[in-house]
Amino acid sequence: MPIRHIPFFPDPIRGQALLDNFKRTLRYSGSDSAERLVRRGMPLYELETVERVGEAPRTPRGKNAPPANQPANQPANPPADPLADPACNLVLRGECLAACAALRDAGRTVDLVYIDPPFASGADYAKKIYLRRNPRKAAELAEAERTLDSDDFAAFEEKMYGDVWEKEKYLNWMYTNLIAIKSVMSDNASIYVHLDWHIGHYVKVLMDEIFGEENFQAEIVWERTNAHNLKSKGFVKSNENIFFYSMSPDFVFNEQYQPVSEVQRGRYKQDENGRWYTGQDLTFTGNSSTRQFEWRGTKPPPGRVWGMSFDALEDLWSKGLILTRKDGVPRLDGYKVFLDEKKGSPLSCNWTDIDRVGNTSEERLDYATQKPEALLERIIKASSNEGMTVADFFGGSGVTAAVAARLGRKFIHVDVGVNSIQTVRDRLLAQKAAFAVCEIKDGVSLYRNPVQTMDKLKSLIPGLRNEDSVDEFWEGAIHDSRLGLVPVYLPNLMDSASRILDEPLLFRIVHQAIPELPPEVKKVVVYYVQAEDLDALQTFIKEQRTTLVEIELRDLKEILDDVVVNDEAGWTLEKDATGDLPNPWKLTVTRFSSDRVRQKIEEYNQRGEANPGKRGFTPIRLSEEGLETLEAVAADCTSATGPFHADRDLRVDKLGRVVLDGVKTSDLWDGTLSLPVRPLRLRFRNICGDETVVPAT
Repeated sequence: MPIRHIPFFPDPIRGQALLDNFKRTLRYSGSDSAERLVRRGMPLYELETVERVGEAPRTPRGKNAPPANQPANQPANPPADPLADPACNLVLRGECLAACAALRDAGRTVDLVYIDPPFASGADYAKKIYLRRNPRKAAELAEAERTLDSDDFAAFEEKMYGDVWEKEKYLNWMYTNLIAIKSVMSDNASIYVHLDWHIGHYVKVLMDEIFGEENFQAEIVWERTNAHNLKSKGFVKSNENIFFYSMSPDFVFNEQYQPVSEVQRGRYKQDENGRWYTGQDLTFTGNSSTRQFEWRGTKPPPGRVWGMSFDALEDLWSKGLILTRKDGVPRLDGYKVFLDEKKGSPLSCNWTDIDRVGNTSEERLDYATQKPEALLERIIKASSNEGMTVADFFGGSGVTAAVAARLGRKFIHVDVGVNSIQTVRDRLLAQKAAFAVCEIKDGVSLYRNPVQTMDKLKSLIPGLRNEDSVDEFWEGAIHDSRLGLVPVYLPNLMDSASRILDEPLLFRIVHQAIPELPPEVKKVVVYYVQAEDLDALQTFIKEQRTTLVEIELRDLKEILDDVVVNDEAGWTLEKDATGDLPNPWKLTVTRFSSDRVRQKIEEYNQRGEANPGKRGFTPIRLSEEGLETLEAVAADCTSATGPFHADRDLRVDKLGRVVLDGVKTSDLWDGTLSLPVRPLRLRFRNICGDETVVPAT
């Protein structure tokens, strides 16, 4: 259960007004569940700092401890609680609501929010998994890369998240998330919400109610310039929408400009000094009598006035910045403007000059839904200043955090998926950024992401299978020899509202879900992650039951403990005592075993071998050492407990090349890692993203 719940609104009256507006404006089936969640508050959980990156450790090992890669603006000994330090950059693994609760409880605020949440598009997003070269048998692996999946077997990709929602549930989810985000925004902050045609128009109505129609600033239409659509009928859907709102009229905004277009360049001429120039109008529409004077033989036509005073015009004349007719009289469009001094055209709401991240882009990280850095650079420059805090609560590939760090802003990256956390960690490490990696201990972030956790849970419930005779409210059913069909309810780990078992959820089960079941059903099983008061809930069931169907409540945490099993590794440590080397210790990884990865490979092979029509299928055979399934190894030479501090960090890219402490090299990994001192603990990451930390003994 949460430690406590943090109110969404500092002002109860304002909060009630928002709830009333929400019910009035966007009324639909299920909207009351969002109201119930908002009244309860944001769940606050314990927060664990799992790693410090780019900072000096709090408890250095001693004189032999290696120097930290510490930026100049970071304290030598950062506070123990990174959340309480407003200068500390954060990478948080957890859900948006819980992250906002933790930030608000710590008094942290953000100045700019960009979120790229699921689009309610009905699509599943996956990550390709690449088999690494075995450093023991590099000669036998002639291929530069091999994958554990293919287009024909998409089910064997690593699912990152499922963008499959009922519209009502999605809107409830977005409403509570937006309310939570607003609760941690500063008074002059702005928010950009990136969506598309599937659901954006509904979310804009929510944002009108949450932030106020008067604080709507723009709807940005991003035309992805190299996007394509193979749909055979209808207009090509190549644009996405970004809704820009502020907290108040007093928001930060820095004018942005687009480069002068080729059409505009055609209007320029070259002067005697080789500079390109054009004429700009000296007048504008108006009727001011003080600006209707004659100047050097000319005056504005009726309905127009000079755009500046007499003295200002004379100043431009003296500087040679006025163009004249052949008779020497100033032209009304005669203000001489040079191309090399022009910032460009003020940016409009239609952005057509930013490419998506293509398959051959240098930015590409093989991360689904990755957005280009140019898009975030424009937003961050426009709506924040150096030193401000930029947050992304659906952080994905980490582009927001990476660009914010590069532009001198503080950043907060939040995501529920371990692949997101690792991607942004590696990305920020390469930029030499300093940050803390924390995990929200909400009892459900036990696997790579909620989608995979749900898949694992279903496989761990004995006898559970899909059942066409029950609706989608039930995850499936168990066929019991005595009771017959037993429908099973599982909470959706993507939806905070369904995680907590309470009276409104039981009311729905008793009065709506059970009456729609086949008449022969005698029992249902309801799993929960958290329950408000089990004794009170059992009493509620007895009082509310109108049928003979038994309702059994089961704690999901008893199953969650079986979801994750640590990987195993073997290694040797040797010290070169003959020379004066900066890194005399050598770690050699001799074997690596991951049952989860091996199981995925076996499933892939079985499917491929069962499909003889698949051309070119080659089963994957791992070596005895299993090093092809190892993606990264890091060594903490500073501390054996507390947050991990990677004094040396080695990652093997999909081509088998070494990325050492965030720096790409052309070296193929030979299975070793050089260290300045004997490590105290090691961290291994498999190619699917699971990490295991072990003592280096």
